[in-house]
Amino acid sequence: MQWTLEVVVVPVSDVDRAKQFYADQLGFHVDHDTKINDDVRIVQLTPPGSGCSVVIGKGAVPDMPPGSLKGLQLVVPDIEAAHKELVAAGVPVSDVQVVGENPRPTPHPLDNVGFVFFDDPDGNSWAVQQISSRAG
Repeated sequence: MQWTLEVVVVPVSDVDRAKQFYADQLGFHVDHDTKINDDVRIVQLTPPGSGCSVVIGKGAVPDMPPGSLKGLQLVVPDIEAAHKELVAAGVPVSDVQVVGENPRPTPHPLDNVGFVFFDDPDGNSWAVQQISSRAG
C-alpha cells in the first residue's frame, strides 16, 4: 500500500497575513480559500512542485497555538538559488549553512547538507534543504 502525505495544518493567528506570506512571498499556489461563515475559513496552499499542501484557517482546522509548528522542511535542487529567491521576496532567512557531513558522494557539495532556515510571521519554523538528485 502506498501512503502519501498530502496536507499539513499550519497554525496561524491571522489568516490573511499568513496567506499573503505563503502565496506572495513564498510563491505557494492558492488551491482554494473557502469562507464558510465569519467563524470558519480554510485556505489550502501548495508549494510549487509539491504533492503536499499546507492548510491555514480558523474554525475548522485543529486548534494549535499559532507558531507552534516546528521543523517543517522543503527540498530544492539549488539551495543558493532558493536563498536568493527568499531574500528577494523579503523573507528573513538564514545564510546557507552546511549541516553535518554529506552521507554519500554527490557531484554537488551542498546536496543533503545545504540548508537555510526561516519562520513564517507567526513563528512556525521551516528548513529548506538542497537535494538535487536522489540515491537510486
